[in-house]
Amino acid sequence: MKTRSLKIHVSLSIGKVSALYIMPADAKCILSLAHGAGAGMTHPFMMALANSLAEKGIASLRFNFPFTENKKGRPDVPAVAQKTIEAAIAKAHHLSPGLPVFAAGKSFGGRMSSQYLALHPEAEVKGIIFFGFPLHAAGRPSTDRAEHLKNVKVPMLFLQGSRDALAQFDLIKSVCSPLKKATLIKIEGADHSFKAGKINTTEILTEATNRWLENLLKKG
Repeated sequence: MKTRSLKIHVSLSIGKVSALYIMPADAKCILSLAHGAGAGMTHPFMMALANSLAEKGIASLRFNFPFTENKKGRPDVPAVAQKTIEAAIAKAHHLSPGLPVFAAGKSFGGRMSSQYLALHPEAEVKGIIFFGFPLHAAGRPSTDRAEHLKNVKVPMLFLQGSRDALAQFDLIKSVCSPLKKATLIKIEGADHSFKAGKINTTEILTEATNRWLENLLKKG
């Protein structure tokens, strides 16, 4: 199983971003896998997650946001981030014709993906996976960042650490409860980076993602 490096053209004004494509031989679907605000697509967490997913037959297209590509400290504004996600989803379709495409992201990457889907219900994705939805700033509990989720029309999987400082668990639970297409899974003991002592959270995240994907794919 090889990782292929490539470029994704976002727009004339934004330019191109780097991407990494992993396609297992028995792939059943592909994820556009966006990184968080604090690290790029080559962060050890992103690499380990993509490789673990591939072992379950889940292909992925990781990509940098323009701020990471251009080594800027501040994350892109939503319009730029969402345009990049749109280009990544289109590239995933191009690279893997016939495979179901899902959006996915760690923290900022997941939130920007859901904002894009809320604004573009016509987007050709079967669902979205949040590897830690950043519901609020640390120490400032709020649900304002979740307002757009009611406009997301596809199934949503929230994988949240029980010690996530950016998503107080009772609040993320209250957000997901009224969303008919939302599934919330608690990763016991994990923080926002999915660190939980000696527990292999990458394996837990992969197993939960795989079960959810297989159930959706069975339904067609």
